[in-house]
Amino acid sequence: MSNSLARLECAAASLAEARRNRQPCARISETFNISSLQDAYAVQEINTRDALVAGRRLTGRKIGLTSKAVQQQLGVDQPDFGMLFADMEVLDGGEIDCVRLIQPKAEGEIAFVLGRDLPNPDTSLNELLLAVEYLLPALEIVDSAIADWNITLVDTVADNASSALYVLGKQPTRLSGLDLSLEGMLLQKNSAQAAIGVGAACLGNPLDACLWLARAMAAYGRPLQAGDVLLSGALGPMTPVVAGDRLHLRLTRLGEVSCRFI
Repeated sequence: MSNSLARLECAAASLAEARRNRQPCARISETFNISSLQDAYAVQEINTRDALVAGRRLTGRKIGLTSKAVQQQLGVDQPDFGMLFADMEVLDGGEIDCVRLIQPKAEGEIAFVLGRDLPNPDTSLNELLLAVEYLLPALEIVDSAIADWNITLVDTVADNASSALYVLGKQPTRLSGLDLSLEGMLLQKNSAQAAIGVGAACLGNPLDACLWLARAMAAYGRPLQAGDVLLSGALGPMTPVVAGDRLHLRLTRLGEVSCRFI
């Protein structure tokens, strides 16, 4: 095994152990000298393959870094992506045991569910529009394996884009006729306002984020397929959560979704 591959394997193992034991680790970017985005995605892919071998099942993807302000803060000009697995889904109104998590935060998002495959790295907007079966309100529970959320771009990418769990609403809505840039979001924690936002905060329009994802995943070798759930990116700031908290997300036209932490 080459020294470079050994570093990637060790970084992946460190992140996997941190999540398995619910004990955060130091930045893998520093500990294992992981500096490039290519190497960060290679670390993510090692843990993705291990998860699939262990019997976990891919059900979709998530998009991160869709806020221009956050991109500027981290010095990047594009989003990142992570994998969604079946065991990451929590039912609407369900309970989330904080024992499963390290240092969780929540985001309000729009989820896209595909009815067709998107196999091409030059996927057109029209092909994406035809592929979207319906939309759902979604809560993404993000969580970092890196101590104190002290992350760089490389760290979050390697750590599956800091993804942990997701909750989908139960009111599917067709995309036709909707301007998602104008979709408003209110996230409440314990009945008080925790975050507000709008679709335009997500790369100008969540559709643009999904188009980027479709092209990126095809080029990456894990193209999007019919039935996949796409979490299109936060519409507002992250909200820290602890045991005892209740979350309720309301979107202007796409419905509501909730969960509670125990």
